[in-house]
Amino acid sequence: MTWTLSSSLDDFRAQAGDFLAAHPAENTVLLTLVHNLTVGGPHTFGPDDPQYGWWRPAPDAPVVGAFVRTPPYPLRLSLMPERAATELALALAGVELTAVAGGVAPAHAFVAAREGEWTVTSNERLYRLGELTDPSPLPDGKVRPATAEDVDLLVEWFGAFVAEAELAVPGENHRPTVERRTADGHLHLWEHEGRPVSFAGVSPVIAGMSRIGPVYTPPEHRGRGYASGVVAAGSAHALAAGAAEVLLYTDLANPTSNSIYQKLGYRAVEDCVSLSSGS
Repeated sequence: MTWTLSSSLDDFRAQAGDFLAAHPAENTVLLTLVHNLTVGGPHTFGPDDPQYGWWRPAPDAPVVGAFVRTPPYPLRLSLMPERAATELALALAGVELTAVAGGVAPAHAFVAAREGEWTVTSNERLYRLGELTDPSPLPDGKVRPATAEDVDLLVEWFGAFVAEAELAVPGENHRPTVERRTADGHLHLWEHEGRPVSFAGVSPVIAGMSRIGPVYTPPEHRGRGYASGVVAAGSAHALAAGAAEVLLYTDLANPTSNSIYQKLGYRAVEDCVSLSSGS
């Protein structure tokens, strides 16, 4: 097998960093995970140590596949050949795994080589911004960066977002994430008549890419274009910060979000899937 497994973030960055940066759209989640682990330390996502791996088709060949595992969250696959995903499933045969996420082909190849029944829990589409187009019509209100006074509200909204998207992890505490992203200026609120009605996250620029997300509008404020407004503003912020590629994910089960983001200039890159196992 040609997978190398490691618990060292430094080794992972040294071996797989160039590969991740060469495909920033398809590897956007891994790039963000590595950035957050570099800044926040190995227990940024939970008490268990992360695990890393990179794959070469031959010993002297360049890396063309990688993964990051940050329990209790799903194992995340990079762009990779299906062969690499199959070999990874075999390399991790003795490791208990309950969830995996990545591009459709490698994720399904991975679970096909694992024991047990696996169920699709979400289907997403990755989009890349072409030419940013203002919402039409423009929604009432304006955007502003979140402040410390917004943290309690945003913790509530983060929880509502993951519950609605069925992404919730038992015991997950959103406050540290909200506090960090607020302090870094990476959360944006759309206000109407002085009241927050929608928000969007904007990741820092990493390897030339920035990703919008999460995006959430409470049910009572939907249908007024607020999400379009805050995503357009967040996209403009990312471009101004130097992003060559601005990305976002949408749930394929939500035709509204897929439609409105395309109207803002986003174009499909690839479909991704999350799968879970009860065994």
